[in-house]
Amino acid sequence: MKKIILMLSVCLSMLSLQAQSKKELAVQKAVNHLVAAMISGDRAELEASASEHLSYGHSGGHVEGRAEFVEKIASGKSDFVTIDITDQTIDLVGKTAIVRHNFNATTNDGGKPGVVKLKILYIFKKEAGAWKMLARQAVKA
Repeated sequence: MKKIILMLSVCLSMLSLQAQSKKELAVQKAVNHLVAAMISGDRAELEASASEHLSYGHSGGHVEGRAEFVEKIASGKSDFVTIDITDQTIDLVGKTAIVRHNFNATTNDGGKPGVVKLKILYIFKKEAGAWKMLARQAVKA
């Protein structure tokens, strides 16, 4: 009887880990989609990546909503040439994901080349079956 309970416990643990891995992969895919949209500046892709309730905090203290976030990147006012993500962690809490990483980018804002080094905290929320960026806060690295 103890062997059966132990085997069931191990199987349930494995299923839980597998399910969590699938969720983490889905969040990772959403982060990758967001990064690609930020580089391309594609308005539709940016809108698809962000919740309508987005709170997007910059390292300098400015906070934007979804419309301002999308417009700045889609218009080219904020132009990401490359983005490199390192040391990423994803912590799942129900339909919410806490994502942290180092964000290193080259930019060309208004024709002026630059380099950005930040530590980012994202909150992604599952909305209508898709992981969307709900909040973001950056600090200078």
